[in-house]
Amino acid sequence: MDKYGLIILVSIIMGTVARLLMLRTDYRFYPGYPHGYVTHISVGFIAAALGAVAVPALAEKDFTAVTFLALAAQQFREIRNMEREALAKLEKRELVPRGLDYIEGIAKVFEARNYLVMGTSLLVSFVSYFSNYIWGIASGIAAFVIAKMLMRGETIADIATIQAARLHFEGPFLKADEIVIMNVGLKKAQEKIMRDGLAVRIIPKNDNGRLTLHDAGQRQAIIHTAAALLGTKREIGEAEWTPLARKNLDTGEVCLFIIPNEPDLDCLIEAVKRTPVLESAKRRPLATTIGKAAAD
Repeated sequence: MDKYGLIILVSIIMGTVARLLMLRTDYRFYPGYPHGYVTHISVGFIAAALGAVAVPALAEKDFTAVTFLALAAQQFREIRNMEREALAKLEKRELVPRGLDYIEGIAKVFEARNYLVMGTSLLVSFVSYFSNYIWGIASGIAAFVIAKMLMRGETIADIATIQAARLHFEGPFLKADEIVIMNVGLKKAQEKIMRDGLAVRIIPKNDNGRLTLHDAGQRQAIIHTAAALLGTKREIGEAEWTPLARKNLDTGEVCLFIIPNEPDLDCLIEAVKRTPVLESAKRRPLATTIGKAAAD
C-alpha cells in the first residue's frame, strides 16, 4: 500500500480543506466555541480519511476495508444527534427560540457536510488513481464549488416578497396593516411600540410559498433570524415586547412585528429575506395535478 501513500495524503488534505471551507460561524452561532471547531474539524478529517482509503482498498481487493464507510455513516448520524441535543438544551434559555424545526435543519446540515467531505476525498482519490495528482487536485477544487452550491438552499427571498408594513392600534389591538398581532392594554406600552416597533409584510409568490409560510416552525425561524441580526428588546415576563409573526387567513401573507435594538427597516427586510427555508416546512402543491388545478 506504500505506492498509494501520496494518493491518500492528497485526498485527505483536499477533504479536510473542504471541511474547513464549510466551517463558519455566523448569526446562527454554530459552532460557536473552540471546542465546537475542534469536534467538527476532527470528524471532517476522519471523513476525509475514510473517503481517501476507499479506492486504494478496492484496488488491492481489500473489500473489508470498504465496510468502514458504513460505520462512518453511523458516526455521522451521531454528530447529527449531538448537535440536535446541544441546541435543544440551549433552546430553553433563548428569549427568541429557534424552534425545533430550525434545530433539526441545523443538525441535518452538519451530518450532510461530513458526507460532502467524504465524497470530495473519494473523488480526489479516484481521479488521482486513474489519472494523476494534478487532475485529482483539480477535481477536488471542482468538488469545493459543487459543495458550496449544494450548501446554499432556498431562502425566504426565493419564495416571497418582503415589504414594509404599517403598525397601528385599533383600540387595544396592535395591527400590522390589516393583520392583528396582539392585544396591548397599557398606554405606555402602546406608545413605545409605535415609537420603536417595526413590521414587515411577507407576501408568498405562489401556493408553494403560501403553504411553506403556513408552517409555524418556518415563521419561528424568521422571527429568530430577525432577532439574531437586529437584536430585540424582549424581556422575560414582558409579553408586549415579544416579536411575533401572524398570518392573514385569507391570503396566506404573514406580518412580522419586532421591537429591535437596531431600528433599521431596510436591515429587517434583508434579515427576513436571508432566512433559510426549512426542509421540514417546504411544500410543493404546484408539483401535483390536484395542486395546480386547485390554484387556478
